[in-house]
Amino acid sequence: MRRIVLGGAELSGLAIDGPAGSVRLLLPPPREDALVMPTWTGNQFELPSGARAPIRTFTPRHFDDRRLELAIDVVLHDVGAATDWARSAGPGSEAAVSGPGRSYQVDSNADDYLLAGDETAIPAISQLLEAIPRTTRIRVEIEIGDPAARLELPGHPGATVNWHERSSEAQFGSTYGAVIEALPVIPAAVWIAGEAAAVQRIRKHLFDVRGVERSAATIRGYWKSGRSAT
Repeated sequence: MRRIVLGGAELSGLAIDGPAGSVRLLLPPPREDALVMPTWTGNQFELPSGARAPIRTFTPRHFDDRRLELAIDVVLHDVGAATDWARSAGPGSEAAVSGPGRSYQVDSNADDYLLAGDETAIPAISQLLEAIPRTTRIRVEIEIGDPAARLELPGHPGATVNWHERSSEAQFGSTYGAVIEALPVIPAAVWIAGEAAAVQRIRKHLFDVRGVERSAATIRGYWKSGRSAT
């Protein structure tokens, strides 16, 4: 994972009003340094070449409205538009920002919480640990494919954090999914995000098998394994 800090007067007016929201980044086309503004075709944002514009969605880890700096944590894969840009980005590198998207409304009345996901969920989980009341019990289950992704999370007096290392042969979500399925009682409030097929399996278990009320759970597919990353 690499932290990218975007800055500039263009960020004036941006407001992040809650945890686990999102912003969208328009990145330069592959193998180019400068931004190319796309056109909306009614189906997708398209570059003049006809290619789909490289737009990616991220959780804003932190926004400093005084310094006008937006911190984004990017999970590095083998290849991909966001990965390639994050690896090569430096002072002066360009990206365009839109948003923010809707943030998560913390349930302050919940006695306990379950926060779970893969590497892509770490920024949002970090924000939720900062936002959930200090008296709330929180169970955190995070799956990582690389030990280096075991980052320091914000402290919370009621949180128990468990890290699960996924082997290269295992399905995404298999480790923290198995833990969730084995829980004798599901916490009152649930927030889960990660690979789309993985969270779909967990969603089905929670709603169809465990009878969790849909209003008590936020479950988001952040990315899809095998989808073109260009």
